[in-house]
Amino acid sequence: MSTPPFLTLPACASSTRLRTERGEFAALHAVPRTGPAKALALLVPGFTGSKEDFIALLEPLAEDGYEVLAIDQRGQYETGGRDEVAAYALEQLGLDLLAVTAELGERAAGRPLHLVAHSFGGYVAREAALRASGPDLPWASLTLMSTGPAALEDSETERAKLLLAALPVMTLEEIWRAMQEMDQGSGGAAQLAPEIADFLHRRWLANVPAALTAMAEQLISEPDRVDELAGRSLPKLVVSGERDYAWPVELQAEMALRLSAEHIVIPGAGHSPNAERPGSTALSLSAFWSSVN
Repeated sequence: MSTPPFLTLPACASSTRLRTERGEFAALHAVPRTGPAKALALLVPGFTGSKEDFIALLEPLAEDGYEVLAIDQRGQYETGGRDEVAAYALEQLGLDLLAVTAELGERAAGRPLHLVAHSFGGYVAREAALRASGPDLPWASLTLMSTGPAALEDSETERAKLLLAALPVMTLEEIWRAMQEMDQGSGGAAQLAPEIADFLHRRWLANVPAALTAMAEQLISEPDRVDELAGRSLPKLVVSGERDYAWPVELQAEMALRLSAEHIVIPGAGHSPNAERPGSTALSLSAFWSSVN
């Protein structure tokens, strides 16, 4: 999961709830402080993530003239949802994303709307793009960040299977404690500021268990649909860090080739360039969006 570097919203941003035909979605909303926005950007988080994964991108993107909306998907953190696995099937999440897009499209008033999807969010964006009706997709571009062409790599698949086995018999609090012990035992636990550690704990407990189940199952079974996505006429960008525990960077580079997309590697970043190197990531996104506007 992504770890946001801070939690205090910049002056250009606020918390909101976006109403759509498929319900409300919690969001962070940022706007340029001088002049109208030249385009909108919709940011979609990954598995066990939330809108806060993009908090460090809000100010640099707004300063460059973009209106930005980062959402919690259904079942995540402050959006919530019912505890039924079927409600979080990839088809349903894709339809959610199309509903959010439709609502933002009305606000855009002819301005471009750029879509950015991180990790599992890439599956959702791909599903939405393949489900969108008509020859013209509702986005000006699609950026896939730290996501892969199909299911997770073997080591992460095992972690997802452990979670799937635990969810029916353990509470989220019990699973959290077990995960912390595993990380400490492997030496992977990071020293976090108390407010960040507290937020990660609260966010985990706010997940809908059925959503965790559905998303974890999708992560270990998702087929390769890159060629289908390549057939959709839409400018695309693939962004990754220098290393990635979920999908090897080389695999992401190959995916970019298949999509006829540029592949940008963010120096010093891992699986979450948006949180780990937000300045470089924002510059790369802005440059790409300017090139396709």
